[in-house]
Amino acid sequence: MNNLCKISSNLTKGQFVLSKLLSKGFISAELERFKGVDGRYLAIFEAPRGYSTTVVRKPKIPVPDKYFITTPIYYLNAVPHIGHLYSNVLADAISRWYSILEVPVLFSTGTDEHGLKVQQAALSKRQEPKLFCDQMSQEFKTLFQKSNISYTDYIRTTENRHRVAVASMWERLKSRGFIYRGHYEGWYSISDEMFVSEDQVKEVTMANGQMQKIFVESGHPVEWMTEENYMFRLSEFEKPLIDWLNKKVIHPEVFEPLVRQFVTSGLPDLSVSRHRSRIPWGIPVPGDESQTIYVWLDALTNYLTVGGYPSVGHQWPVDCHVVGKDILRFHAIYWPAFLIAAGLEPPRRILCHSHWTMQKEKMSKSKGNVVDPFDRLEKYSVDGLRYYLLKDGVPHSDGNYSDDRAIECINSDIVNTFCNLLSRCSAKAVNPDQVFPKFDARAFEELARPEEKTIMESLYQLPDIVDEHYRNFSANRALDAVMNQLYRANAFVQRCKPWELVKSPVHREAINCVLHVALENVRVSAIALIPAIPSLSHKVLDRLGSSRQERTWRHMTLGSDRNSRLGEDHGPLFPRIK
Repeated sequence: MNNLCKISSNLTKGQFVLSKLLSKGFISAELERFKGVDGRYLAIFEAPRGYSTTVVRKPKIPVPDKYFITTPIYYLNAVPHIGHLYSNVLADAISRWYSILEVPVLFSTGTDEHGLKVQQAALSKRQEPKLFCDQMSQEFKTLFQKSNISYTDYIRTTENRHRVAVASMWERLKSRGFIYRGHYEGWYSISDEMFVSEDQVKEVTMANGQMQKIFVESGHPVEWMTEENYMFRLSEFEKPLIDWLNKKVIHPEVFEPLVRQFVTSGLPDLSVSRHRSRIPWGIPVPGDESQTIYVWLDALTNYLTVGGYPSVGHQWPVDCHVVGKDILRFHAIYWPAFLIAAGLEPPRRILCHSHWTMQKEKMSKSKGNVVDPFDRLEKYSVDGLRYYLLKDGVPHSDGNYSDDRAIECINSDIVNTFCNLLSRCSAKAVNPDQVFPKFDARAFEELARPEEKTIMESLYQLPDIVDEHYRNFSANRALDAVMNQLYRANAFVQRCKPWELVKSPVHREAINCVLHVALENVRVSAIALIPAIPSLSHKVLDRLGSSRQERTWRHMTLGSDRNSRLGEDHGPLFPRIK
C-alpha cells in the first residue's frame, strides 16, 4: 500500500494508474518500468496482462444478475425481409454485450402463426395451415441461424407450451374481472389484425376506381364487423399506463408522445376474441369453443411463454422488448395493460426502431425495391451485413438502405481500419518473432508525440464508453467509438513506420512499443466488436493469441505486461467487398 500512495501522489490530471496494486508479488523493478522521464508514473493499466489480481475493475453502470430480451415474433404471411433481420441483429448485439458483461441472458425470437392472414396465405398456397407454418417458420429460423443470431429460445405460437400459457393468461384475466362477454361493432383491419376507431378510418379511391375505407396509419382496407365476443376492459387502464410511461420505458423517447396521445385520447374496451367460424386457425377460448382468442393477445403472450409461465418461478419481467415502430401500439398499450390486469409487471424497456427504406421510399414488392437478406448475406458476408445494419441503422429515424453505402461502410471500417491494423503489426516482415510485446511506458513516452500520448488512456476508457452505448441501445455509437480509437492507433502506426524501424536492431524498444500499442488497440476493440461482428472478432482474437476465456468486459481492461505469442496465421481474415 505504500507504493500505491507513492504512485497516487505523482498523478496529474488525465493520467491513469492501477486502482489497486496487485495483491501479490508486484516488485519495485516492475513499477520502475512505468515511471516517466519526469519521475511521474503513467499509463499503468488496472490489472496488467500476465499478472493476477483479486481486485477487478467493474463497469461504471451496475450490472444486473440476469437479462431477458426479446424480438417480435414474426408473422408468417410473407417471407422474411431486411427489417426482420435488423430487429434480430439489434437484439443480438445487446444480448451479446450482456454476455460479455458475464450476465446470463434469455434471448427469444420466433414466429407468430395464428390469425386470419396466415389462414388466408395458407389457403392461397393450397396448404393446411400447420404445414404452411412449418415451412415458413423454418425460413425465418434459417435466416437467423445464417446471420449468427445467438437466441436462446425460438418460440412458435403453435407449440403446446404456448397454448398452455395463453389459456392460463386468459383464465387469469377473466378471473380478475377484466374479460367479459359483450357485443362489438366497428371497423377491423385484416392486414393489421386490429380494431380501429371511426376517426382512424378514411375513404379513398383505389387504383380500380372503387371507393374503399382504409386504416389511415397503414393504408390497409378495413371492413365493418359486428360480433358477439369477449371484451377486455382496456378503458380502465389509462392511469396505470400513464404511470408506466412516466418511468421512461420507451426508447428512443421520440416515440413516447404518440403512445401517450393514444392513451389519453380515450381507450375503448378491446375485443379479444373472434367467432371461430370466421377465424378457426387460432387458440380457442377456454370453455367456449365457439370463440378464437384475439391474435394479438395470443401473440404477445409468447414473451411469458419463453419466460416459463405459468410455471412457478418463471422469469419475469422482460428487460427489453425490441420492436418495429409499426407494432409499438400493441406492445406499449395492449401488452402492458394485459400484464397489469393479470397482476404481472409490465416490460422494463421497449426499444422501438424505425424502418429501412430504399431511396427513401417504403420497400414493397410492387415497387421492386425489397432487399432480400439471404442475397445480401452472400454478397457481404454475415459479419459485413450485420455491421452495416448496426452502423447505419439508428432507432429514432428510418434508415435508407444502399448497397453502395454498405460496401463503403464495410470496406472502410472492417477492412481498412480494423483488419488492416492487425495485418500491419502481425505480418512477419514487421513482427518476425510473432509476438505480442509487453507495454513499455518509458518507450511510449519517448516515441509518442504530445497529441498521441492519450491513445492508451482513451483505450483504457473505451470499455466504459461502449458499455454505456450498448446498454442505451445505441450500437451505432458504440461502433463509432471503437472505430475512432482504431483510427488513432492506425495513425500512430503510420507515423512511426514500424516497417522501417524493424530494419535496425537499435530500434527494438521502439518497434515493440508500436507493436504493443497497435495490437492492444486491436485486442480491446475486437472484444467491443463481438456484438456486431462476432465471427470476425473471434478470429482476430485467435490471431492475437487471446484465449476463449479472455474475451469478457474484464479482459477489455487488462494491459499486456508480458511478451506473448501470437496465434496461428490463417491468412487474410476478411476480404475486401467488390
